[in-house]
Amino acid sequence: MQSPTEISLGDQLLNAAIIIVAGLVLWLVVRFVINRMVRRVRTGSDLFKKPHFKWAQPVLRTLDHKRRVQRTETIGALLRSVSGLTIAIIAIMMALQALGVDIGPILASVGIVGIAIGFGAREIIRDAFLGFFITLEDQYGIGDTIEVGDTVGVVQSVGLRITRLIDENGAIWYIRNGDIMKVGNRSQGNYVAPVAADEPTGEK
Repeated sequence: MQSPTEISLGDQLLNAAIIIVAGLVLWLVVRFVINRMVRRVRTGSDLFKKPHFKWAQPVLRTLDHKRRVQRTETIGALLRSVSGLTIAIIAIMMALQALGVDIGPILASVGIVGIAIGFGAREIIRDAFLGFFITLEDQYGIGDTIEVGDTVGVVQSVGLRITRLIDENGAIWYIRNGDIMKVGNRSQGNYVAPVAADEPTGEK
């Protein structure tokens, strides 16, 4: 016959296992929903043209297929990462609590470590946030000719941290999104290239 302590430990392990499985199931459901939304946006679903999605229409304006795929995959990847990390942290904390572990000190330690990591990785976080908003607001995308500082080139890819473009000489430039304070998009609006001054013909 098992002692009350052994039974209690068994129940704790069972509850922790149930919490982990429930977290995994929740993550799979959330991931399925995000992937389905990404596919709909990528293919230009009529769902997002309804009146109650009017706020999203500037973001989802007509784009070429390659650019739409790039934008939706970037946003989808960010949503999957954030939701997965959030669910994992909550599930682990709840499982530890179910096992009778005092999570108070753990939360305090995680908070201190999180602050330290935040200071160390603030540039990475800044790049990621700015890359997300560049993509969300469609400031520029694949195929656009942009000016960043003294660099002019055609955008090859826009990631959460890095924008890659190629200039007229064929050089590939990798620009951190956090370093982009001002960008000119020649592919939007009515850009007109400056006319070069006439060179002297040398005739007398």
